[in-house]
Amino acid sequence: MNVDLKNIHIGSLINVRIEECKMEVFRICNFLKCTEAELNSMLLQKNLNTEIILQFSILLEYDFFRLYSQYLILYAPPANADYTRNENTKSRLPRYRKNIYTRELVDFILEQIENGSKTKVQIIEEYRIPKSTLYKWQNKYQQTKNITK
Repeated sequence: MNVDLKNIHIGSLINVRIEECKMEVFRICNFLKCTEAELNSMLLQKNLNTEIILQFSILLEYDFFRLYSQYLILYAPPANADYTRNENTKSRLPRYRKNIYTRELVDFILEQIENGSKTKVQIIEEYRIPKSTLYKWQNKYQQTKNITK
């Protein structure tokens, strides 16, 4: 199943994971302390409270927040360095690098090039992935693919 990261429907994605895990509704409701009707209502929602998403992530052993992180990596506009960064200001929040590409994301991008749905130039422009990074991925993962065949 390909996930549309531009249009994340968290309820349906959680439902897919429930089906994959073959988890019983009783167990889920017991863990979340909710009724079956409340569970069904959650699974129909496009957006859920972060505490509920965290509980589902724990129960289903899947990081549902990663979907949103991948969205940020692919589609969030690059930060305006002058506006958002003041080197003299310390934040109490942890700092994360934006350029953390998961294997799933790399595979997704390389698959788009392989099946012809996007060109290298389109990938570089649309997702703002450096040209050198894209070529490194192709060399690294193409060799891995050839070895496993």
